[in-house]
Amino acid sequence: MDAEQLKVSSTRWMNAALAAFAEGPESHDFAVHHAGVATEHLLKAYLVSKHPALIVDGNHFDSLLHATGLGSHAGPLTKIKTIGLVDAYSRVTKLLPKKIPISKADLGPLADARNGVAHSAIHDSTASERVFTTCLRLIDPVLEELKIAPTSYWGPYLLLHDKLVDEQVRQERVAVEALLVKARSLFEQRFGHMSPDERDVVLAAITSKPTITMSREAQVKCPACGSQGWMAGEVEAVYVHDGDQVTVDPQEVFLEPHEFACGACGLEVGTKLLLHVGDLPRGIFLDADPHNYIDGEATVTEEI
Repeated sequence: MDAEQLKVSSTRWMNAALAAFAEGPESHDFAVHHAGVATEHLLKAYLVSKHPALIVDGNHFDSLLHATGLGSHAGPLTKIKTIGLVDAYSRVTKLLPKKIPISKADLGPLADARNGVAHSAIHDSTASERVFTTCLRLIDPVLEELKIAPTSYWGPYLLLHDKLVDEQVRQERVAVEALLVKARSLFEQRFGHMSPDERDVVLAAITSKPTITMSREAQVKCPACGSQGWMAGEVEAVYVHDGDQVTVDPQEVFLEPHEFACGACGLEVGTKLLLHVGDLPRGIFLDADPHNYIDGEATVTEEI
């Protein structure tokens, strides 16, 4: 539960990960495992810097007691239960919603790769570079928040870091541009011959209902054609911090986007590429009771 200790640990694990990656494909299993550990430790370092309670399992009371300075009423500190990589990511994303360039879907292969190596000595060698680069991109904004100099964290591997990140980002942006161009062309084919009034009537009917459904959907302007599109994703509770107290907001939930779709131009953007479409929100706050949001109605109140 010490932020500085977690920072140091993350740096050490990442240094070992980069060294393994530089050795070549035969060492990529070590690279993805060590990078996964380094990422988890740095995410937890950021959370602990806000409050130690943010990294503990909320269902384990003894852990909460230790995190809130009441450890004398709890069992041994060695038995404390903390969250894992995915939960740490989710909590950091809520605190830094506009800064994390990695989606939850991107995190799945990373968690699977790390666990696969740790528990079964197996990993998908064809995906190791993408998984590894996911760690680098996730860590960068957290380093900035913790005021850790990139040269200090990445050390002699800074150039390797830059090359891997730049290449992955370039590929994703090219893919997004291709989707937008295709969607705009299709929109023109479908509606270019109509008068403005006729087009408005037809679009109102086409876009009135979501073409994708998940835990919750929200209306969002399409970045390709300007029509009403729909963002779908999973809804989670919003936590409110008041001094040492962390409580659930009783009136608001957070929609974490997984997919965008527009019925007018056919644009569909999956989780991996959403972050590269600048006109789409990275998250949406919805008015809703967090205990009823799955079945209840909600309206969009703010985009971030």
